[in-house]
Amino acid sequence: MTWGIVCVAIWATATAPAIADDYNKEFLVGADFSKRVLTDSSFTKANLRESNFSGADLHGVSFFGANLEGANLEGADLRNATLDTARFSRANLTNANLEGAFAFNAKFDDAIIDGADFTDVEVRQDAQSLLCKLAKGTNSATGRSTRDTLNCP
Repeated sequence: MTWGIVCVAIWATATAPAIADDYNKEFLVGADFSKRVLTDSSFTKANLRESNFSGADLHGVSFFGANLEGANLEGADLRNATLDTARFSRANLTNANLEGAFAFNAKFDDAIIDGADFTDVEVRQDAQSLLCKLAKGTNSATGRSTRDTLNCP
């Protein structure tokens, strides 16, 4: 009888959907989220300055209004993420995949975007002009040129 309860408990745990984490308004300066699966988590208005998200699965994450100044997002999966009003000043977005992200009012001052994929990312015209000045390389996962994904002239 006990073995049956254990099996049911293991089955229920294994099939339960992952619950997205809520880090809204948290002070997480220098936090290490590298290689973590954080799909659909929310970091709205969080202070993530100098944090490490390298290689993290951030698919569908909300960084709305978050401070990501100097953060390491190298190789991060940011597809369909909400990046509106987030600050990526001096952030490392090398080989990040931002496909389909919404970043209309995001700030990318002095960001490193070598090989970043901006396919179908909504950014303001002035941000696009700034990003085109920085754009170089090809994304190692998607094979797309950063300049092409930003529709640079």
